[in-house]
Amino acid sequence: NAALAHYSPSNGSSRTLSAREMYLFDTGGQYLDGTTDITRTVHWGEPTPLQKEAYTRVLMGNIDLSRLVFPSNTAGRTVESFARRALWDVGLNYGHGTGHGIGNFLSVHEWPVGFQSNNVPLEAGMFTSIEPGYYQDGEFGIRIEDVTLVVEAQTEKPFLTFEVVSLVPYDRNLIDLSLLSPEQIRYLNSYYERIRAHVGPELRRQRLEEEYAWLQESTEP
Repeated sequence: NAALAHYSPSNGSSRTLSAREMYLFDTGGQYLDGTTDITRTVHWGEPTPLQKEAYTRVLMGNIDLSRLVFPSNTAGRTVESFARRALWDVGLNYGHGTGHGIGNFLSVHEWPVGFQSNNVPLEAGMFTSIEPGYYQDGEFGIRIEDVTLVVEAQTEKPFLTFEVVSLVPYDRNLIDLSLLSPEQIRYLNSYYERIRAHVGPELRRQRLEEEYAWLQESTEP
């Protein structure tokens, strides 16, 4: 059902889970200190070569936009193609927006921030999702969504970049490392170090040892 980018479950369309398919989890919650919106795609069995390549290229797009450095007051529509480039390289694409503003204890989709033509230019302090995807009709759907904060980049002149604040590992079973550049791999390793540093101690504090072991395994370099 994830091949439908905005699928909603119903009694007539619900299906039994198995280890032979991909699964897309679009999750989130609203809390007193913020709103979350995060999507991960997983496969608990043996993904096909197409599934692995499509997933990896979606991940590459997520990374490329997340680590982009760009001039202040740049419109999101100007840079959103960085999230599509790895897919475009092999003739793939997705038919929804690359991201949307996220409210602070407000709407999950919060205008006017985002990457479409009618969004305002990006400024430090804005929260937006970055969520490239790929959908094969009738077969599977892939989306990787993180919440990011627009921050000042470490450059001489005032430029901006994104800080990913969603701290959840990606599915190692679906990543084709041969497609990733050294810079993308360094980014992943740094991201996994941050996940371990921030989430690991909290799992230990709550005595969630099984979850802690899963986190350590899922964030290995």
